[in-house]
Amino acid sequence: ANGVDVRVDAHDAWVPTPALSHAILTHNAGKDADSPSRADGIVATPSHNPPSDGGFKYNPPHGGPADTDATAWIAARANELIAAGLEGVQRVRFADIDAESVATHDFRAAYVADLVNVIDLDAIRAAGVRIGADPLGGASVAYWQLIAEHYGLDLTVVNPDVDPTWRFMTLDWDEKIRMDPSSPSAMATLVARRDEFDVLTGNDADADRHGIVTPDAGLMNPNHFLAVAIDYLYSHRPGWGADAAVGKTLVSSMMIDRVVSALGRRLVEVPVGFKWFVPGLLDGSVAFGGEESAGASFLRRDGGVWTTDKDGIILCLLAAEIIAVTGKTPSQRYAELEAEYGASAYERVDAPATPEQKAALKALSPSDVTADALAGDPITAKLSEAPGNGAAIGGLKVQTESAWFAARPSGTEDVYKLYAESLRGPEHLAQVQEEARAIIASVLGA
Repeated sequence: ANGVDVRVDAHDAWVPTPALSHAILTHNAGKDADSPSRADGIVATPSHNPPSDGGFKYNPPHGGPADTDATAWIAARANELIAAGLEGVQRVRFADIDAESVATHDFRAAYVADLVNVIDLDAIRAAGVRIGADPLGGASVAYWQLIAEHYGLDLTVVNPDVDPTWRFMTLDWDEKIRMDPSSPSAMATLVARRDEFDVLTGNDADADRHGIVTPDAGLMNPNHFLAVAIDYLYSHRPGWGADAAVGKTLVSSMMIDRVVSALGRRLVEVPVGFKWFVPGLLDGSVAFGGEESAGASFLRRDGGVWTTDKDGIILCLLAAEIIAVTGKTPSQRYAELEAEYGASAYERVDAPATPEQKAALKALSPSDVTADALAGDPITAKLSEAPGNGAAIGGLKVQTESAWFAARPSGTEDVYKLYAESLRGPEHLAQVQEEARAIIASVLGA
């Protein structure tokens, strides 16, 4: 309607976020930064949230999540148009979408055909790994079906249903429908079938998140799988640069720190948000970027960029590759990591906070924390900026050699989120959490 060149899906079907990111990067490869022919993209999805909480996701020409400047502008402009009754908004009739500026693109075929360049699918097929993939009613349904056919894998789409009511979903902890592949409640149906496959996988609605279920452990904690993925990839990707770093958000498990240290790699710790990994994934200086909320992506086998947004599909396939190549499930490998580095106890909880307290928490500086010990150990770092890039974390992180906590205000509710971890077990974690609440209360005047 506005003369903008648009590419819609050739199958008139759903497009997962990673397929969109892949398409943007493929289309823009070799083009100058100021080229008018560079593409960006849009996905409408509730992601891992309740179906009623639909979202508008914009990916700029770099293929990754938009930064807050872009999203704030989009939100403000959308609200202006809504307030004006959509006056001036150009529309095009469905019958006219074959206009010169609108064409189709086979996102699915392009993405699936290229997967062999990021995952060792030959190894998965040769080992006969039995995969059960559940798209949780989301956009990856047809992608998993094509992956099975194209690569001859022993892969079953255990739930091919797509239903706008999501009535097949088990309810989450708060009795809401939530397509969250890291939630034991949402993944209960898959966990119940864990003995039928070598690995079961789940994705959220737009397939940027992953969930891994193994016969020996059930649903893996996202932090556990991230640690295993990093441990495996940096030992089995000779095409990656020797100086390629590992990226993690600063509320991800310190088990990752231990693994990265043993690998002799550099750790890049950034604030919450996958957007921080985009530059490193683009230029190859970061080979893997992962968030504790079950979102990650990594480079192609030759060290080139794959996606700059989270890709739940390749993380699920990676679990199968690990089984095929090592003969161990990811959870079995994680047990070995715990035996070597200590058992991680990790939890995120929400605590009440007034808007004024949330603002104060966001503005905290390390000097506001007067404590010099946490749960019996000397405090080694007090952070209000991420060590990996110097960006503000919008809260506070306090570390010791064996534990840490981080507190940051919620953007939507009158609560603050308290993340904590101990490598000395659940009892020590509880002590860390108790003292963390006291520290936060003292600096907030609560």
